[in-house]
Amino acid sequence: MAVTLKDVARLAGVSVKTVSNVVNGYAFVKPENRRRVEEALAATGYRPNLGARNLRRGRTGFLALMVPELNIPYFGELAGLVLKAAQKRGWSVLIEQTQGTRERERETLVSLGPHLVDGALVHPEALQAGDFHDAAGGIPLVMLGEHAVDVPIDRVAIDNVLAARTAVRHLAELGRRRIAAIGQNPARGTSEQRMAGYREALSEAGLSYVEELVAPAEKYHRAHGAAAMKALLDLPEPPDGVFCFNDLLAIGALRAVAERGLRVPHDVAIVGFDNNEESAFSLPALTTIAPDKAALAEAAIDLVCRRITGETDTPPQHVQTPFSLEVRESTRG
Repeated sequence: MAVTLKDVARLAGVSVKTVSNVVNGYAFVKPENRRRVEEALAATGYRPNLGARNLRRGRTGFLALMVPELNIPYFGELAGLVLKAAQKRGWSVLIEQTQGTRERERETLVSLGPHLVDGALVHPEALQAGDFHDAAGGIPLVMLGEHAVDVPIDRVAIDNVLAARTAVRHLAELGRRRIAAIGQNPARGTSEQRMAGYREALSEAGLSYVEELVAPAEKYHRAHGAAAMKALLDLPEPPDGVFCFNDLLAIGALRAVAERGLRVPHDVAIVGFDNNEESAFSLPALTTIAPDKAALAEAAIDLVCRRITGETDTPPQHVQTPFSLEVRESTRG
């Protein structure tokens, strides 16, 4: 016989309603009652019938996550954390990969709708404001990251300008005076914001902005970081510090420096962005900006679920999640 809510309630010594509130993730349950219910759930092995529950509510039980590239570790790690946060609230997640092109991002938005998912988390690279009109059949959307598009939907991101300023300030405080940037790409909203933080930090440190020290990157992959670093090292006066707009660019830059027989950080200090797992195991280990990816995933899932369930009807919110500077061998030696 399948275990029912009544069975769990009887064992926990609480009402069926209290058990239902715990199972459905409602916050307003007394801690002692929640503990007893969770113990009873574990003891009985209760498993909710999600299909029946969603059918009663007129929902699919699915969310969508739209990201540019899963082979970029940041997005792979973020996707795993989104899946975990959604599962705790009883939702499954469909993941769409767009390669960061406007056409594919638009196609994905249009294909989503209440027949397929109840809500979506969107990490765009190229979408424009008009692309959101009538997209996704009116389901709740939450935008991830600081893509520069003005649309009235919920957003969750870190302060990219401040994060970039923190990275470059760290290099300046180490005494680096020719600080380069790798990753400029006007097609990426985050690139423009990290460029702004880079320039602000240079100004704060009394350093001039030197155009030849800014290396563009078509994509944020290791090979592009290596190529950009080689070009910077070919300058008559190479940089002594480099801020890379993601960790993969920085890993490529580390390789290029090593191939020239130079040392990091003695000859050139390097800072990345994203704190991917790979950054802690590179040689030398990479100093990097560490966004709280778990907090970002939790905040985004919380927002979209509250919109779906009607728990909030506030105007669109912009939630900023924290970050830190993880100092490792590529700057401190």
